[in-house]
Amino acid sequence: MYAIRTAAAPEPLGAYSQGASAARYVFVSAQLPQDPLTGEVIEASVGAMAARCLMNVEAVLQDAGLSLDDACSLTVWLTDLADVQIVNEVLAERLSKPYPARNVVGAASLPLGAPIQVSAVACR
Repeated sequence: MYAIRTAAAPEPLGAYSQGASAARYVFVSAQLPQDPLTGEVIEASVGAMAARCLMNVEAVLQDAGLSLDDACSLTVWLTDLADVQIVNEVLAERLSKPYPARNVVGAASLPLGAPIQVSAVACR
C-alpha cells in the first residue's frame, strides 16, 4: 500500500491520507467542499459544494493516474437527506455510464460544519 498526497486537494484534517492505493484499488478519503488553496469550506449551494467535493476526489484520483471514470463506488454523507436529488443531478453531470455504485449516509454533522462530503473507491 502507498499513500496518495496531492496539493490539488485539501490537506487531511487528521491522521489519514488523502487516498491510498493497494493492488488495483485506490481508496479516496472523504473530501469536503474545501478550496484546496485556502482549506476553507466554500460558501455555495449544496450542488456547487457537491461539485467541489467531486473535484477534490478527482484530484486525488488524478495523482494516482486515474479519473472519476475509474470510480467503482462513491459514498456521500449529507447532513440533510433532502439534498439527495441535488447531489444526484451533480453526479449525473460529472460521471459517465456505467455509473459507480453509490451509498448515501445521513450524518448529524460533518467536519468544518460542511453539509456534504464524498469518498470513493476506484479500480485500475
